Amino acid sequence: MTGPRIAVLGAGANGASIGADLIRAGLDVTLIEQWPEHVAAMRERGLTVNLPDRSENTAVRVLHLCEVATLTEPFDVVLLLMKAYDSRWAAHLIEPHLAPDGLLVGVQNGMTVDAIAEVVGAHRTLGCVIEVSSTMFTPSVVERHSGPDRSWFAVGSLSDATRGREREVADLLAHAGRVEVVDDIRSAKWMKLVSNATTLVTTASLGLPMMAALEHPGMRELMLRSGQEALDVAVAAGHRIMPIFGLGHDDVSRPETVVETLLDTLYRGFVLPNTTTTILQDWTKRRHSEVDDLNGYVVTEAKRLGLQAPVNAAVVEVAHRIERHELDPSPENAALLRHLAGAGLAA
Repeated sequence: MTGPRIAVLGAGANGASIGADLIRAGLDVTLIEQWPEHVAAMRERGLTVNLPDRSENTAVRVLHLCEVATLTEPFDVVLLLMKAYDSRWAAHLIEPHLAPDGLLVGVQNGMTVDAIAEVVGAHRTLGCVIEVSSTMFTPSVVERHSGPDRSWFAVGSLSDATRGREREVADLLAHAGRVEVVDDIRSAKWMKLVSNATTLVTTASLGLPMMAALEHPGMRELMLRSGQEALDVAVAAGHRIMPIFGLGHDDVSRPETVVETLLDTLYRGFVLPNTTTTILQDWTKRRHSEVDDLNGYVVTEAKRLGLQAPVNAAVVEVAHRIERHELDPSPENAALLRHLAGAGLAA
C-alpha cells in the first residue's frame, strides 16, 4: 500500500462503510471501534456493506479502543466518526498517535470542530460536513442506504495553518461520495445543523422512517419552523448562509426559502422510503442520542443571543422524555410537540 496512513476512529455504520470504500480503493486504513462484538465479527468475517444495488464484503484491519495504546506508528489522517458528544475525549485518545503534521477531521454532525482543535491544535484540524445514510444493528453488517453516488461531504479549514491541505482529505473522501472544499467550514456545518434541526430528532420522535414522518399531518410545518429557528440563530451569530448538498449559491439566495430548499433537497436526493435517522437508531438501541448537540445547541445559542427557539426547545423536551423512557417514539408525539412549541402550529 502507498499513500497516507489513515485511521477511521468510530467504525459504526457510517465510519465502517466509509472505511470500506477507502480500503477497496487500495488505501492504508485502520478502523478503531468501541463495540467489542463488532470488532470481533469484522476480524472473523470481514465487513459487509449492503447497498441498494449490491453487497460488498471487505477484509479490514480493526482495533478496539483499548488497543490504541499498542500503536507505534502515527497516522497521517484520522477521520473521526464518533458521536458529537464523544468528540473531545476521542480527540484526546488519538492525539498521541496523530503525526505532528497529521490531520484530524471531524466527519460528524454538530459543531464539533472547535472542540477538536482545542485538543490537537487548529494546525492539525479540518472540519467536515457529512451526508451519508446507513444503519447497523448486526455486528460487521452495515445497511448503507446512500451509496457513494448518493453521499456528499464538504471539507474546510479553521485557519491559514491548514489552508491548501483540504484537498488531501477531499481526495480520500471522494472514494465514498461527492466532496466539496469550502472556505467557511463553521458556516457550512451550521447549515448542516439547520438541516439536522429540521429533520433528525423531529422525525425520530414519531418512531417513523423519515419519509413517513414528513407526511404525517402537521409535521412538515413543525419541521420547517424548527429549521428556521436554527437558521435565524446562525445568522444572528454571524454565520453565512451557504449552499450544501451540492446546491449552488442561487439556491440559497432567499433566506425565507432556505430551510424548505434544504429539506426538499435532502428528501429528493438522499432519503429512501425506509431511511431512518441516526437518532431513531440510537433510541432503538436504548442509547443516548445527539439531541443536545443538535436542537439543544440551537436552544443554547438562541438563549446566548437573546433569541427564542420554542420549537427546538419542544423537540429537546420530547427527546429527553423518550431517553428517560417516559415516552416511546410514536406518531402520537406529533401533537405533544405542537402543544409544547406553542401557538401557531396547525394540527
